[in-house]
Amino acid sequence: MDETQCGLLGADGVRCPNRAEAGARLLLCSAHLLEAYDRVASGVGVVDLLPGPCLACGSRLGVRYPSGWICADCEWKVGDAPDDELARPLVEVVYYLRYRDQIKIGTSSNPRLRFTAIPHDEVLAFERGGRRLEHRRHEQFAEHRFPGTEWFAAHPTLVAHIDELREGADDPWARYDRWVSRLAALRR
Repeated sequence: MDETQCGLLGADGVRCPNRAEAGARLLLCSAHLLEAYDRVASGVGVVDLLPGPCLACGSRLGVRYPSGWICADCEWKVGDAPDDELARPLVEVVYYLRYRDQIKIGTSSNPRLRFTAIPHDEVLAFERGGRRLEHRRHEQFAEHRFPGTEWFAAHPTLVAHIDELREGADDPWARYDRWVSRLAALRR
């Protein structure tokens, strides 16, 4: 076989008459190298449904690369199991809880544990931030606050703020879990 001729055989069994690209590891002409590249590149970096839900955040969307899939939401490498021995990253959030006709605005870096000590009917929303943001929200809705507490009347302005936070997220926990998993992925 001539080392300067493209090594690709056509469907008819005849070898491509073009010269192989100089310095290429494969004996292919420029046209066939580009065709092979386009074929491989068509499956790289493509957003598609994951083979199964992401173990870190539960998302079903992923990005396919030659080395494997990563979650499109949290960028966790599909197939890697979250390491339960690692401490979960702390994400400070301002939370909004409903209990009967009242809303509590508080903050925590471990809301699941915190909520075990607070009577509530529903988790309404989360907002990334700590004490300073919580203080700003308390000031923002101060006229609806029950004196000496973190509880507020379910006034339309507060409800509208919560609705804005919930936009695009049916489940507030899904958004929170995504923030945590993204931090975990960055620590790897």
